[in-house]
Amino acid sequence: MIDRIWAPWRAQYVSGTDPESRPASSCFLCQGLAEDRDGENLIAWRGEETVVILNRYPYNNGHLLVAPIVHKGSLQDLEGRSLVEPVQTIRWMLRILDRMMRPQGYNVGLNQGKAAGAGLPGHLHWHIVPRWDGDVNFMPVLGETKVVTESLRSFQERLRREIEADLKAGATLTE
Repeated sequence: MIDRIWAPWRAQYVSGTDPESRPASSCFLCQGLAEDRDGENLIAWRGEETVVILNRYPYNNGHLLVAPIVHKGSLQDLEGRSLVEPVQTIRWMLRILDRMMRPQGYNVGLNQGKAAGAGLPGHLHWHIVPRWDGDVNFMPVLGETKVVTESLRSFQERLRREIEADLKAGATLTE
């Protein structure tokens, strides 16, 4: 029987020794947007008002974050395109993930505020988590470990290719 399963990427994150971790006071979304390192920052797409980024510690394959570019912590603080474009982007990403991964469902959610579970309470972001029947296996129950079968870099490249193909074909957020 296995008592522990070593997951070094999680240990580094929890301990704060992850070389790519940011100080607690900074916003990893704003920092990533300010840099010209989309690959390293796991940014898959930048819109006029919205960014799509891979979750560095995914709950499941294809776990994405969709965030307004503007640093706001409440839906009430968003207006106009900053409010509308993230929802249109979520809908677009669902279409792309349907093609790429054929999930049987999704968890799509926004945690607003620390008390609601927001790990980054100052910058709103929606989670998109593809789901499949039976995707919860024995690993989380026995080993408190989630199995993600594709590397972030590999998935990021596949997702970026799908986004580019959609844009080349004339796709828009309002479809």
